[in-house]
Amino acid sequence: MHMNDAKKKIIIRYVIFLIGLFIASVGVAFSTKAGLGTSPVASVPYSISLVSSLLTFGGWLNLFSVIQIITQVVVLKGKCNYAEIAVQTVLAFVYGYLTDFSCWMIRGIEAGNYIIQFMLMLLGCIILAFGIWIQFKGGVAMLPGEAMNRAVSSVTGKRYENVKIIFDILYIASAAVICFVFLGELRGVREGSIIAAVSVGSIIKLFNGVSDRLSGKPQHKK
Repeated sequence: MHMNDAKKKIIIRYVIFLIGLFIASVGVAFSTKAGLGTSPVASVPYSISLVSSLLTFGGWLNLFSVIQIITQVVVLKGKCNYAEIAVQTVLAFVYGYLTDFSCWMIRGIEAGNYIIQFMLMLLGCIILAFGIWIQFKGGVAMLPGEAMNRAVSSVTGKRYENVKIIFDILYIASAAVICFVFLGELRGVREGSIIAAVSVGSIIKLFNGVSDRLSGKPQHKK
């Protein structure tokens, strides 16, 4: 009986995580649709997809996830949970395909002017942050990019949200270089990417703060 209860809890947690995964992919799709630069973690693979049609946006996202997984293993060294790494790898590829699907799902939305573009970009940031937050609450796994942030956070002692902001800025800088070198202009990364780099981590922090208040947990700052 207890075993069945444990299995049910695990299933529920994975369902929560997958819901968060899909929500996050929708957030990335809205950010891409806005045309003001996609989310920071997706900016590098998206910029590469503009340069090369060898893979889809989701396909390059998958490849980028593999790099993040390797980085995570190196950072954690002997403390790495290889079972979780295996789950991350599978879910990363699921996320890549979900991102392609989400982009297809909202293909009919038109960003006719800058105001609509800006609103779509903000909506994408909020949806992405909410999806990441739900994944974290699922507690079974995280996508490679977020898990890498968590690994660095655990090793350095810095808050997860702050580590995320730092890496997001690095992603944007890398995407900008790719666009300038191969396209001669900024397409995969623009002002929306910079806003997302600062806001997504802050929105996640806001979700955590609201959750802590509702649950009565003490709040800590680092």
